[in-house]
Amino acid sequence: MRLFEMLLFFSDIIVLVLTLLLHKDRRIIPLLIASGTATLIMFIHWAAEGYRIQLLLLYGVTMMLLAVSMYHYVKKNALPRIPRFLRGLAYTAIVMMLVATAGLMYVFPVFKLPAPAGAFKVGTQAFHFVDTARKESFDSTGGRSRELMVQVWYPAETSTGGAYAPWISSPGILSYMAEQYGLPGFTFQYLKFVASHAYPGAEIASASNQHPLIIVNPGNGSSRFLHTTQAEELASHGYIVAAIDHTYNTFATEFPDGRVVANTTDQLFSSQNDYMTESQTRDMLGKVLTEDVSFVLDQFELLQSGQTASRFKGKMDLAHVGIFGHSIGGATAYDASYDPRITAGIDLDGGLYRLQDRGRLHKPFMFMNSESNSKSFQRVMQNKVYTDAELKEMGSTREWENQTAQAKKLELQRMREAIEAGGQVLYIDNTEHLNFTNAQFISPIFQILGAIGQLAPERADAITNAYILDFFNKYLKKEGGKLLNEPDPRFPEVKFADL
Repeated sequence: MRLFEMLLFFSDIIVLVLTLLLHKDRRIIPLLIASGTATLIMFIHWAAEGYRIQLLLLYGVTMMLLAVSMYHYVKKNALPRIPRFLRGLAYTAIVMMLVATAGLMYVFPVFKLPAPAGAFKVGTQAFHFVDTARKESFDSTGGRSRELMVQVWYPAETSTGGAYAPWISSPGILSYMAEQYGLPGFTFQYLKFVASHAYPGAEIASASNQHPLIIVNPGNGSSRFLHTTQAEELASHGYIVAAIDHTYNTFATEFPDGRVVANTTDQLFSSQNDYMTESQTRDMLGKVLTEDVSFVLDQFELLQSGQTASRFKGKMDLAHVGIFGHSIGGATAYDASYDPRITAGIDLDGGLYRLQDRGRLHKPFMFMNSESNSKSFQRVMQNKVYTDAELKEMGSTREWENQTAQAKKLELQRMREAIEAGGQVLYIDNTEHLNFTNAQFISPIFQILGAIGQLAPERADAITNAYILDFFNKYLKKEGGKLLNEPDPRFPEVKFADL
């Protein structure tokens, strides 16, 4: 809750209490002053913070209370007395509107993202890259080259100041985000008021000559900004972090010319498809996402050499490149790690693709899973069979689950190989799929729906960031790595998988 939102809410409560409790002969002036003050706060809130649709009822209450106070002030002259039952209805409506507003403010808060803890300030910049060598696979009109938006976070000069960049640089995509969750398009417009902890266009830090590069891949129907806290944390510790909006696989991508393209890759999948068809479709989509990573690495080589003008010329250590991602973005991180330019990678709760086409990955890789995903792997390792009742409840078939189990067995083999190559397989107690993204901060309703676990979002974010940082410190900077060796009492929620 923002300052003037909070002041407006409580000032309206005060006005209501004065209206109900003070004797009618003593409340006229206090009521007029209190309601006038609340109205002034509302206008300051609009000017300083911006109005939002979740507070429409609160704005209505403020105006109603102002009208009531003005009525009491002038009624002695000529206005008729309002019947008691009408006043009762009005006060009941006001109370209900305040209760509803409190609920909306709880469900849709204007929150603050956790601040990065590293020594560097953080700068940010977006790039628009066009791959003229590839035609767009998911554009129904056809003919366009594959285009990508890439958000970069980087260590900034200590003298950097000014306003933080907004968390979401393209408010036009918020209606698409709401639709992704089955909500009205206006629902998440208030998120434009959430700030990041990065300075737009800041100068890159000169204290260190070169910074390792880390590529980030969001999941299907996600977005690059949903990994802001992870990117800022890494950047504050001396990394250059580039998050790819995989066009048509994010919920929406806005390009510099104002074009917005929405998610279409969801249409590739259908509940009517058999497992083999779905698997082949996922492999096809995954191939495009992996090619995106390869293309972006090409672009950063051009930025490093100066062939593409930017502030990053000579500032990147491209001999030490990391990659991570969430969901299918985690699978992309794994598949892209076969590129010899990538040193090490992390998969956040993502099932792998193209495993039949790949051999052993001979480099460090870490898997961080949610508790529920870890349980599904444990079930496969124990060769547990679903009962008919369980299959009915899941809405699945025995054939589908048997084929899924076979795929997971191959994934488990890849995880064992990752440990042998210096990686690790972990899971976090009381987490679900979205606990590895900033979506967990958007609304507590996600916990009720089971999209995030019982672990507090701030705690889940802190744990994830600590292990990501420690992993990349070990393999990209040759320091740290203690968290990967054994359980740490600071993070009792983290469990080492027994494979």
